[in-house]
Amino acid sequence: MTVNRYQRRRLGALGVLGGLALLAGVAVGAGGSDGDGAAPGGATAAARRAPAQLQLPGGGRRLFPDRRIVGFYGSPQDRQLGALGIGSPDAMAKRLKRQARGYARRSRPVLPAFELIATIANADPGADGLYRSHTPDRVIRRYLRAARRHKALLVLDIQPGRAPFGREIERLRRWLREPDVGLALDPEWHVGPGQVPGKVIGSMDADAVNAAAAYLSRIVRERGLPEKLLLVHRFTDDMIGRDERLRPFPGVQTVVNVDGFGGREVKIAKYRAFVRRTPGLRRGFKLFYEEDTNLMRPGTVMAMQPRPDVVVYE
Repeated sequence: MTVNRYQRRRLGALGVLGGLALLAGVAVGAGGSDGDGAAPGGATAAARRAPAQLQLPGGGRRLFPDRRIVGFYGSPQDRQLGALGIGSPDAMAKRLKRQARGYARRSRPVLPAFELIATIANADPGADGLYRSHTPDRVIRRYLRAARRHKALLVLDIQPGRAPFGREIERLRRWLREPDVGLALDPEWHVGPGQVPGKVIGSMDADAVNAAAAYLSRIVRERGLPEKLLLVHRFTDDMIGRDERLRPFPGVQTVVNVDGFGGREVKIAKYRAFVRRTPGLRRGFKLFYEEDTNLMRPGTVMAMQPRPDVVVYE
């Protein structure tokens, strides 16, 4: 069984109130300016001269600062896992586009994203004792086809349980070789021997983030792909250990997505604190339809400084 909503609520509240078997290196974007003055669509002169190059949904090969990503998180196995799994992929995509309108700017259009949980943390150990299960390939394929119909990114999220991140990332290689598929790491659900997801708050080391970024960077280089998104969820100080070690790799945009739910004042304070901790990384912000108190409107989110590059709804 998947970890239930009560356990998520308990851990999320702790996070708001609280402060790979490695593959080998994190590509981070320049984190300083918001980039709202960039050319729409990110269609560079080089891309126009080489129309055969693989491009992102909507055109262009660069994610930031050309676009702002707005996504839904979840999985169809259980609607409690998030907004993405509620209704058909096409119906969900229409809701996402309505939600994203408040984030679009003439100089920086929105790129919609489906953050699909591809590895789901479980409350029971399973046959291999790793406390995780896998979303079937047929489901991933269904959401990728829907993402392409709606000119959206597909972002595959990993809640690894006791499994190493590296093994779970490698399992997704066939999908990560596609130009419109990114990766998300959910260290809240990465636990050690003797620990159970949902009973403790998990973590990962910065070297594991670097390893994932290096792996993606190699795929980008070998396949001639546009930039890839690497989203890393975080709502406690130690959820990414030794974060000062994070470093850039070409072709990958790493975003620290500030997770955790509660009142808007606490969420904004948490966001600002993590931006200060990782000033060289791109910025993300997560909102919860059910758990957040007085759900922030797009205008309020966009009033934060610096503005998020990625906004995810669960």
